[in-house]
Amino acid sequence: MKKKKLVTMAVALSSLVLASACSSNPSNVDTQGTPAPAETATGEAVKLVMYSWKAEDKAAYEKIIAEYQKEHSNVTIEFKPYKSTEYNTILKNSLTAGSGIDILQLRPYDGARALADSNLLTPLDDLEGLSNITPEHLAAAKGSDGKVYGVPIMLNNAIIFYNKNLLADNGLEVPQTWDELVKVSEALKAKNITPIAQSGKASYLLSMTHSVIAPSQYGNNAFVNAVLKGDTNFKDAKFIDSIQKFKDLSAFFPKDYIAIEDADAQAMFITQKAAMYINGSHRIETFEKAKLPFELDFIPGLAAQKGEDPSIVSWVDGSYAIAKSSKHQAEAKKFLEFIASPKFGQMYSDELNRVSPIKGVTPNHPLLKRMTELTAKNTTPYFMLTHFGSGNPTTKTTFEDSLQGMLLGKLTPEEVASTTQDSADKWFKPKK
Repeated sequence: MKKKKLVTMAVALSSLVLASACSSNPSNVDTQGTPAPAETATGEAVKLVMYSWKAEDKAAYEKIIAEYQKEHSNVTIEFKPYKSTEYNTILKNSLTAGSGIDILQLRPYDGARALADSNLLTPLDDLEGLSNITPEHLAAAKGSDGKVYGVPIMLNNAIIFYNKNLLADNGLEVPQTWDELVKVSEALKAKNITPIAQSGKASYLLSMTHSVIAPSQYGNNAFVNAVLKGDTNFKDAKFIDSIQKFKDLSAFFPKDYIAIEDADAQAMFITQKAAMYINGSHRIETFEKAKLPFELDFIPGLAAQKGEDPSIVSWVDGSYAIAKSSKHQAEAKKFLEFIASPKFGQMYSDELNRVSPIKGVTPNHPLLKRMTELTAKNTTPYFMLTHFGSGNPTTKTTFEDSLQGMLLGKLTPEEVASTTQDSADKWFKPKK
């Protein structure tokens, strides 16, 4: 029985979803793993180890943790960020060992559910501050038992960033529909300007790009709901058409885009060698740090018809949980109460230019403010992430790898759709 349980745990862990300012280091913010916890006269010294896949957020977390420690000086928090593409494996090894980790950043939706269902996380339903977060957002950190196991920290939008000056200087209007996007891209390419800085080396970036252009092709939320109810599936002609459109769009990607990293694609956009870049709203912080020499703007999505409002893709992009094996449950829980507070949410949003799911937090960045307004008006999910992150490998991963295979000439759009549906058939149960 024990052996069976361990096997189940390993399978669940292996099915985790792959997603895709400087300050001095306070004396008891342990980002290197070397300083010892600070002793105080009022409380026992405790060290919490906190895992994340956001290595670029280290400086901001140092500030946030330092703020928390003003009232909890006996607690040392070692923020240990890892490369996003390596995080799942590192997390799996630590949780399997049952030591060395207290607080962990959860992949959203099925990624969180897999760990919760493996009895690796502490339930948080009674956590003070959860009422600051809507049930819709808390759903991204629930187990199959309906309990909450994480505190969501960030909302993300998949969008098309564009260089406002570059388009204007070339007499081009901002595209609103698929046809207009193709025409603008053709015009840019004719002038030897790379239309879209796209990386294809990490396949998850391909599904994010697909998620931006696809909704207007397959019918937005009406199609999403039909798939979830079992009224249609991924072999639907409309979904196949969205895959074909993605393939067509690749004609406007950089040369050898399958081999380049996302950082290379960002560099092309930052240095104005490319006019557009498709990714998540979290990249605003990347561009702020780069001090862009041009005016940045974004296209929220593509409208099915000229003049219609496009849907903007949105999802909860991670939460923080407590490892059930942690020997410091009370201290970890207290820190998560802080994470659920408006104070944390506003600091997080201000320091990192991110959208917080905590009620009452307003982003200061004008582009983020506009995204928040558009999300409230007309949103659609990052479909593969929010609903198809299960399976081994996950259906999301199968879709991403199939997209990559298609771009390498190994699969047709129809075969991508069929392969994806075959994966879903192994585990997905429609909700009638």
